[in-house]
Amino acid sequence: MATSKNAASANPLFPTALPSMEDFSKLVEQLKLPGVDVSALVEWQRKDMEALAEANRQAYEGIQSLAQRRGEILRETLAQWQDALKDATGKDAISKQTEAAQRGVQQAVDNFRELAQLEAQARNNSWKVVQDRLSENMANLQKLLQAK
Repeated sequence: MATSKNAASANPLFPTALPSMEDFSKLVEQLKLPGVDVSALVEWQRKDMEALAEANRQAYEGIQSLAQRRGEILRETLAQWQDALKDATGKDAISKQTEAAQRGVQQAVDNFRELAQLEAQARNNSWKVVQDRLSENMANLQKLLQAK
């Protein structure tokens, strides 16, 4: 029976740990490429990894706030339904039910709009981090490709 270490090393698509920047630096130095600034290359990769980590953090926080707000909306809606059911008896029950239904529909539309805005904001926040890093990379690449 294979151990978990052997099983993990047998599948290169799912490494147990990502190589560190130091490992990357050593690998590039071993290649001894002339005219390559290893420290600049390592720094470039470090910034890429930081940008990805920040984008993931932004996305996670956005999803978390979205889920929290959905829970709040559910609790608010259930409380409103309970109140509407209490008012469902009596001589003016039909008019109360009609008013409650109208308020409910409007509240559902408002909630949907709010949740859509939260989702869009979360997506935009994480994408902005990636876009900023891509812009930096393009600027760095243009500098590298300029004739010296």
